[in-house]
Amino acid sequence: MGEDRRLAAVVALAQGMAAAHGSREAWRAAAAGACRALGGSFAALSVWERELGRLRVLVNVGELAEGEEEFPEDEAYPVHQFAEITEFLHEQWAGGGEPDAWVETAEGPAAGQPGYCHQRVAALRRRGRGCCVVAPIVLHGRAWGELYVARPAGEAVFDRGDADFATVLASVVAAGLAQTERLEEARRLAFTDSLTGLANRRAVDVRLEQAIERHRRDDAVVSLVVCDLNGLKRVNDTHGHAAGDRLLERFGSVLSLCGAMLPGALAARLGGDEFCLLAVGPPADQVVKAANELCRRAAELDLGDGVACGVASTEDPIGPVRSARRLFRLADAAQYRAKAERADRPVVAGRAGPDDPVVRLADEPSTEEGGERRRFRGRHAP
Repeated sequence: MGEDRRLAAVVALAQGMAAAHGSREAWRAAAAGACRALGGSFAALSVWERELGRLRVLVNVGELAEGEEEFPEDEAYPVHQFAEITEFLHEQWAGGGEPDAWVETAEGPAAGQPGYCHQRVAALRRRGRGCCVVAPIVLHGRAWGELYVARPAGEAVFDRGDADFATVLASVVAAGLAQTERLEEARRLAFTDSLTGLANRRAVDVRLEQAIERHRRDDAVVSLVVCDLNGLKRVNDTHGHAAGDRLLERFGSVLSLCGAMLPGALAARLGGDEFCLLAVGPPADQVVKAANELCRRAAELDLGDGVACGVASTEDPIGPVRSARRLFRLADAAQYRAKAERADRPVVAGRAGPDDPVVRLADEPSTEEGGERRRFRGRHAP
């Protein structure tokens, strides 16, 4: 391959990884780009899981052999079978060298300086491949994993130039992985409450819109638990804001624990002393049971005064729910009623009969400007 074509291949690989949305797309783009650049028929990207002592395959692309999957869940190999990642590479670095790629064939070593090739030779033969080039990936100054590209038996064997080019490609992949990590961390921070580690209001808004769309399309049950932690201002005024933060963190842990009773539920801090659980799928009674447990556990927390908790579920008689806003208003109204009544258990919208006061309050037109969250503050429960 000429220099111009190789440069174009490097640029294409980098662009493919840059355009990826999330890790899985980045892994696929890395393996597919390297496979095309090196004229291979198959490529894989593996990560070294140090704590488990294994190389785990993240993605396979190209012509897959029997038993290979694009995104395997459990394809991993003990590091001692491919010890170059822990021994051979470090010996090179200790000698001032670079983590260069190498080539192996179904007949044994070819170009480059192989590490421990017997397992790779056996794998090539077993899968009908004639040769492979293996390129270490170094991220943040540490061995991260390996890029592997193979050709079928009978095709030209990779040469030293291919191995050198694979080393360059591995560097491009490493840069792309680092960028993906930064973007995912930025996304995580954008949807995470920094104090409690729970989801934040932005995450709830996105997930609730998606949940209501599922409800409209598939009639999925969507339930929202909105709660207000009682006594936070008193704790802040009496014991200081550090104690208030500890109370918020502890309640966040309780919320997460109770949310685990509902498969796939999202536990979130909306801001200040307000939290919520969003569940899609579980029956309303199961959600109410989790909310009851939340109230019980919150009452046992030191310093705080329990929690005011409201529940709204599309499975209850609350009328049509065509928007995320209406479900939020219903749960909000139920929570404010619980607060006004100093209830020690959740108030559930729609369960107080045909003229449910919570539903009536939630559906009253708002004359206040601004957001919905505080529209009931200071009102008496009907």
